[in-house]
Amino acid sequence: MAIKTRITEMLGIEHPIVQGGMQNVGYAELASAVSNAGGLGIITALTQPSASALRDEIERCRSMTEKPFAVNVTVLPAVTPPDYKGFAQAVIDAGIKIVETAGTAEVRELWAMMKPHGITVMHKCTAVRHALSAERGGCDIISIDGFECAGHPGEDDIPGLILIPAAADKVKIPMVASGGFGDGRGLVAALALGAEGINMGTRFCATQEAPIHDNVKAKYVANDERGTNLIFRNLHNTARVGKNETSDEVVEILKKPGAVFADVQPLVSGKKGAELLKSGDVENGIFWAGMVQGLIHDIPTCQELIDRIIGDAEAIIKGRLGSMMIA
Repeated sequence: MAIKTRITEMLGIEHPIVQGGMQNVGYAELASAVSNAGGLGIITALTQPSASALRDEIERCRSMTEKPFAVNVTVLPAVTPPDYKGFAQAVIDAGIKIVETAGTAEVRELWAMMKPHGITVMHKCTAVRHALSAERGGCDIISIDGFECAGHPGEDDIPGLILIPAAADKVKIPMVASGGFGDGRGLVAALALGAEGINMGTRFCATQEAPIHDNVKAKYVANDERGTNLIFRNLHNTARVGKNETSDEVVEILKKPGAVFADVQPLVSGKKGAELLKSGDVENGIFWAGMVQGLIHDIPTCQELIDRIIGDAEAIIKGRLGSMMIA
């Protein structure tokens, strides 16, 4: 069965399943595997050290798949910001036609660069008001992120069960639902709530092709739905990460009166997190993880995972839900 939605039609993909653009995970190996399986794979621009390196990674992904894939460009506050416009130009020069964006309002400058080149922009939002603002600003697709998600869930603490239909009531452009999705039940639920596909980050980390250490993948399987920590709450920059010794320590430090980011900076450095993904030392650093860990019980290939999700969704739609209908 193929589930056809506005998302599959706009993106030219077989299944309404999108891989999240994840820092230090979104390389060609994973993106191409997701795309080859019928979803939309995403390379992460900021994982690359330069615009030139991003161009090379795009070409490497093209050598591994003939199907559509996207590039994520996330704009974050920084003392010395990356060359965001250089990354956007690399995307344009490479002929990429789908971009996932996230972050601060400055991202709209990148939209202005990319849109004249026929690039479809999918923007990540954690609130209905942000989604409506992005829609007015000209993006094409909203990725609406519930409180369950890994990464930055915003400060409103609204779970997907409420956030998705609340956004669907007001947003006219297509939406993909993100945060807490990992199986066919989630896909059917997202469609019922008003989304036209799902975005999965943590679940794709626990696949054979994810370019991270096997110990980290095993940690996703071992953790349950309680296996995350919310850090930076007092700094109004909440982030959901995997529960381990380091993130436990960060939570305790930031509970202290007057605690500031500098108190935990050595523990949460991006360099340290990247090393964790490579070394497999899962207690030394932080790693992104969502509450969906409670639904992760194995480490399949991307093809096996997507086939399973679509097969289970079909069984739910045609079987369990169909059997409840009374003429």
